[in-house]
Parts: sequence; C-alpha cells; structure tokens
Amino acid sequence: MAEIPQTFSESWYRVASQRISLRAHVQIQRQYFRGEKWHVLHDPFNNQFFRIRPAAYEFVSRLNRRRTVQEAWDECLELFTDEAPGQEEVIRLLAQLYHANLLQYELSRDSRQLFDRFKKRRQREVRSYLLSIMFARFPLFDPDAFLQRTLSFVRLLLGPVGMIAWIAVVAYGGKLVFDNFAGVQEQTQGLLAPGNLVLLYIGLVILKAFHEFGHAYVCRHYGGEVHVMGIMLLVFTPIPYMDATSSWAFRKRRHRILVGAAGMIVEIFVAGLATIVWAKTDGGTIHNLAYNMMITASVSTIVFNINPLLRFDGYYILSDLVDIPNLHSQAAKQTLYLVERFAFGCRKAIPSTQVLGETLFLYVYWVASRIYRVIVFGGILLIVADKFLLLGLLMLLICAVSWVLVPIGRLFRYLSSSPKLDRTRFRATTVVTGIAVGLIVLLQVVPYPVRFRAPGILQAESYTVVINESPGFIAEVVAAPGAMVKAGDPLVRLNDPELGFEFAVATAQLNETRILHRRAMGAEPADVKPLEERQQAIRQRLDQLEHRRRMLIVRARQDGQWVASELQDQVGMWLRRGVVLGQIIDDSSFVFRAVVSRREESQLSNSEIRGIQIRLPGEAGKKIDVPLDQYRVIPAGQQLLPSAALGWAGGGEIAVDLSDESGRKATELFFEVRAGVPATDTVLIHGRSGRMRFQLPGKPILSQLVRKLRQLLQERYQI
Repeated sequence: MAEIPQTFSESWYRVASQRISLRAHVQIQRQYFRGEKWHVLHDPFNNQFFRIRPAAYEFVSRLNRRRTVQEAWDECLELFTDEAPGQEEVIRLLAQLYHANLLQYELSRDSRQLFDRFKKRRQREVRSYLLSIMFARFPLFDPDAFLQRTLSFVRLLLGPVGMIAWIAVVAYGGKLVFDNFAGVQEQTQGLLAPGNLVLLYIGLVILKAFHEFGHAYVCRHYGGEVHVMGIMLLVFTPIPYMDATSSWAFRKRRHRILVGAAGMIVEIFVAGLATIVWAKTDGGTIHNLAYNMMITASVSTIVFNINPLLRFDGYYILSDLVDIPNLHSQAAKQTLYLVERFAFGCRKAIPSTQVLGETLFLYVYWVASRIYRVIVFGGILLIVADKFLLLGLLMLLICAVSWVLVPIGRLFRYLSSSPKLDRTRFRATTVVTGIAVGLIVLLQVVPYPVRFRAPGILQAESYTVVINESPGFIAEVVAAPGAMVKAGDPLVRLNDPELGFEFAVATAQLNETRILHRRAMGAEPADVKPLEERQQAIRQRLDQLEHRRRMLIVRARQDGQWVASELQDQVGMWLRRGVVLGQIIDDSSFVFRAVVSRREESQLSNSEIRGIQIRLPGEAGKKIDVPLDQYRVIPAGQQLLPSAALGWAGGGEIAVDLSDESGRKATELFFEVRAGVPATDTVLIHGRSGRMRFQLPGKPILSQLVRKLRQLLQERYQI
C-alpha cells in the first residue's frame, strides 16, 4: 500500500553526532496490541505517557552518554537489519521524545534546553486551554492518599456483590421509567426552566463526582495512581474531574477498559437510585433533584461519555477494543499521510498502518469524529445562546478562531517550512491553492438547486363534516358507511325519549293556556294579554322541540361518499350535540393545503418557482406534478392548521399549543399554499398527509448557507 520509509535522510547530519539518552526517571513498561509488543515510556513527574514500537525501542534503549546517535543506529541496523528504523523515522522519534521532555543531553546545554522546553510546553498548554475552552481543566490537589485509605471499603463493590447490586438497581429503575413514562415526558418540559437550573447543576455535580471517583477507585484497584483532581469547565460549567491516565500503562487490556467504563457504570447506578427516589416521592426538592440526576446521566452518557467520537471514556474504550493506541492521533496521521503521499507527492510520508482494514477504519473515524464534533458543539452553542446570548457569541468567536483561523495559520506554516515538503513544496502549494479556488468556485459561483418541503394535507375540494344538531342515542345507521349518498338522504337516526316527554308537556301547557285565555276574555280582561304572550312562548318552544325531533334524523348536505369509521359500533351510545359523525366527500377533485413557515414564505414571494411536486407517504417513487397556474399563496399569516394531523398532537412536525384541545393551533404564524391536484394514478384519500416540494432558481451553496444563518439569528435572537 505505502512505500517503506527510506533508510537514509538528508537531515541526518543534524543529530548523528549528538550524545543523547532517556532521562533516568523515565519508567518503561510493555503492552500488547493485537499480539504485537509495544513499550510505554512513563514520565512520573508530569504523568505523561509515550508509546513506541519494539524496533524503535531497540534504538532508544541503546542511547547513552558514551555513544552517539550514529553509533546507536549503526548497532541497531546491524542487529535488526529488516526491522531497524530508518534515519527519517529516527529523526521524527527523537523530535517527539524531545518535545515530551524525555531526553537527557549534556548538563550545561541540557539545562538551558530543559528550560526552553518547559516554556514551550507551558505555551502549548495555555494554547490548548484556549482552543479547548469549552472543556478546559484546572487541577487542584492530589487525592491519591485518600483513595488508598478508603479503597478497602470500596473494594467489596468491585466484585460480584457490587455487580449483583448494580443489575438489581438499574433493572428496577428501568422498570420504574417504563411504568411512569408519561410522567417522565411531562416533567422534561421544565428541565431548562430558570427555576430548575440550580437543581440541574447540583445533580450534574453529584453525578460527575461519583463518575470520577469510579474511574479513580478502579484505577487504584488495579495498581494505578491518581494524583490529580480538579475542576473541568464543561461548556463554562465547573464540574469535578480526576486524572486516571496511569491506567494507560496497564498491561492487561481488560483492566484498561474497566477503568474507562467505571465512570459510566457508577453514573448509571446512581441514576438508577435517583430514578427510584423520583418514583417514590411526589413533588418537592428531592423529587426534582432526583429527576434531574436521572435525565442528566442518560444525556451525558450517550452524548459525551460512551460516544467514541469525542475524546472521553468511549474513545479510550474503543481504542483498547480495536487495539489502536492514540486512536485520534493515528487517524489524523493516516489522513495526513493520504494527503501528503497522493496529493503532494511526498515520498517521505509514513503511514500509521499498512493494513487495509485498519486504514479504512482510521479514515472513517477521522471524518465521523470531525462531523460529530461540529454537530455537538453547534448544538451546545445554540443552547447556551438561547439562555445567555453574549456568552454564546463569545463561544462562537472562540470556536471560529480555533476551528478556522488557527488551522489556516498552521496550514500556511506547514506549506512554507515543513521539511517533508522540501522537494514537493511547489506541488503542495499548487494543490492547496487549487483546492481553495475550487471550493470558492463551488461554494460561491456554481448555482445549486434550491428546494424546500412543506408538510400539508390532501383534502377533497368539496366535502362536508357531518355532525348531529340534536342530542340523543344512536338508534340506527341508515346509510352504510362507504356508500354514495345524495343531498337529503338520511344517514343516521337518533332517539331521545326525553324529547317526547318535553313535547307532551309543552303541548299540555299550550292547551291549558288556551282554556285560560278563553275564560279570561269573558271574566278577566286584564289577564288576556299575558296569556297570549304565554301562548306565543309555548308555541316557540314547540317549534324548537319539533326542529330537534326532525334533526334526530341526520341527513346528507351534499352528494358524495359517506365516510364514517366505526359508527356501526356506536349504536346505542348517547351523543351530545355537535359530535362529528363522519364526512361526505366528493372525490371528483382534490386540493393540497401545505403549511409554509415564515422563513420559507419569503422565497415564494421573491423567487420564481420552477416546479411544484406533491409526495404522499406509502407511494414510493411516485410524485404528483402541480401545474404552476394551479397554486396560490394565501397572503395572510395564519395560526390554525388545516388539520390536527400536521401538528405534534397528531404525529406531525409542526409545534402546536399544548393547551389547545383541537391540536390545530400552531405556536408560530405560518402561510398556507393551496394547489389543485391534477388527475393521477396515485391513490387520493381525503385527509391523507404528505409533503409539497418547491423548486426555486439555483443559488450558490454559500449564499444559501448565509441566508439560513441570517434567518436563524433573526428567528432565535432577533439579530
């Protein structure tokens, strides 16, 4: 796959006469990855680790004050002709050991070199803090003595007893979540409420404290040391952290994996306990704190800890599982090799691996980790900016510097001064310039199709909703559901026994009033007028009762198909007035009503639409082309959806007001687009949801991204 590194180097003269050795305090341990032996160099003074392969170790182990680098390399080359590192690899190895502060020079020169290296290292650390400000760490004290004193009490939980307790608590907590899932969802709505932020933070601190102590105790249990405990600013939120990197030197892979997973294991156990407390309490501070801990544990574990695309617990576990130490750096080096070797033509480039499967894995991991990093950090920026706009803008500025300006600066320095490019610098510069120009052309010059989709509902152009205008029991479904009916045909017959009783009472009252009226005309003339008014009121009451009696027979108001699902099963049921019984649909013509957000409506107003299509679920590969003269935009903003099926309550994607019983009141104004549906072989069903796709004139990608960014800022932050 790749060429073997050259044995000789043009820069060898710079190091050949040097007398170098490893520092006396450096500790060396062996590890095995995929059956291959490695050596781990450990500097206990700064708790730094450095892994090298056996061939490189054979060279490093021969370095001492009595021989030069040239002599050590000649001896290594003589003893290990096929495996000895080449001069280029030796130079790179010595440079890495030098920057790791693991090499010893002659005393007079080495003191000055050591001080210079310390200053450079401190500068790199400060620069690293600035570039990783959302995950900056600040060590405070050494917890190792405390861990040793208390390990005997904790060791019992690291065996079978602890495993049984963990399984029982987590299983019971999971059952409680399943049994009370509706309550879990309901309380989630107030998770980021201002009054809950303090409890959310307290729960996070408690969880992370247990998480870090889990790492520390398991590391100490297997013989490692933990000398650093401090505060990490996780998105400017201080939480505890411990440095258990001594586990990297463990020979057994199983021990390293257990140390990496210990924090999540403990965190899930604490979340299980919090779930039990939450389910057994009803309101109050303890109840809310337990809920925050249980939700925080699940989110932090999935998004950060167990995910190997960020350099947290899951990353180190995956690194040990696939036996690729320094997975992130190896992926970056392999990707850089791909560029240097095949794009820049640099024959000095050395790959991290020559195994095809491992090479593909490293490429995929590098790309996926970069994409996931942008997604996670972008989401964090939006969440922070929603609550604290200035802080979000500050974080955005820092990310822009660390992700854009700093890499560009490193690229220019690499192209101008990297020794690897001594013979191919012009080609490398030309390739990078060509890629930059090509990206500019692709992003800002070449137009790309502009499309957007809007959810909508398919409706018959002529349909009526059938309701009962009079309450009563369903006595008979006269017209069979699905049958074609005409206007005036009876659909449903209701029965109301109380209505007959009320009619008889009103009739008797009318007869009584007539008799009293005739008597008053002869004996009491003063009572005639009140009795006439009473007769009029009773007649009106009888008319109303008669109307209600006629309305007990529900009739069709138009021609069409009678659609009434499950109405036959409701015979004998009492219905209050105004209940929807079904619909009468004229399926001769249909219209599609799409809901367009305010962001997209501006494109409809300012652009010439090139095409409109309707796509319905369940009709894969089929589309309905709408003639451009068959659509219109309703100019006024609306808030009541055409159908509840488009809102969250009906399984749609549009946010609706949860207090609205109809499920049709959207939280934001929208614009409606109506389009006539032409004749098609697609099955058209009234009330079927779908999507309307609009095709607009093409625009460059960069212009589209800038527009979406401006819309986002205006919508969320009114900027």
